[in-house]
Amino acid sequence: KKKPHAFLLENVKNLLGHDKGRTFSIIKNTLEELNYTVYYNIFAAKDFGVPQNRERIYIVGFNKEKVRNHEHFTFPTPLKTKTRVGDILEKSVDNKYTLSDALWNGHQRRKLVNAAAGKGFGYGLFNENSPYTNTISARYYKDGSEILIEQKGSNPRKITPREASRLQGFPSDFIIPVSDTQAYKQFGNSVAVPVINAIAEKIISTLDS
Repeated sequence: KKKPHAFLLENVKNLLGHDKGRTFSIIKNTLEELNYTVYYNIFAAKDFGVPQNRERIYIVGFNKEKVRNHEHFTFPTPLKTKTRVGDILEKSVDNKYTLSDALWNGHQRRKLVNAAAGKGFGYGLFNENSPYTNTISARYYKDGSEILIEQKGSNPRKITPREASRLQGFPSDFIIPVSDTQAYKQFGNSVAVPVINAIAEKIISTLDS
């Protein structure tokens, strides 16, 4: 069994409260029994410079036997700089990303039905001046309802795979060698790069101290 000097785990923030907190307690206690000091925090991607309201729990652990200054670790402080959806939008977008009348009408109809039933679920509509979007998920390829972009004189559109990559903090020159469907799945399952970078720097600093 390998016991690394340190690790970083990421999961949905609801892990903390799942089964009245018992699930997280089991995970934390198991890691501590393996002689790791465990730290955890919830961060939102929008607080690290990307316009996406993606909240995740981040769990960091240090091997007490191998890392001398493990107790000196601290999580990064979010910069909380203002974000804007327009900063990740492409200037020219293919019409294939625009919703058909049937799909757009279906989204609006379901939102009304859900609202009448007291359910909050519906599409998320944003424009270039919106501070951030909803969380992109691996299901985005299906209908894109969680993040739609307003268009003047036309139905809203889905974000493109390139825009999805930017929402997760990938650089604009990041190569996307897969189909749109696969790209949406992969970026929806991805981590927010700026958050991981910030935490990783703190981990490395602790390991090097």
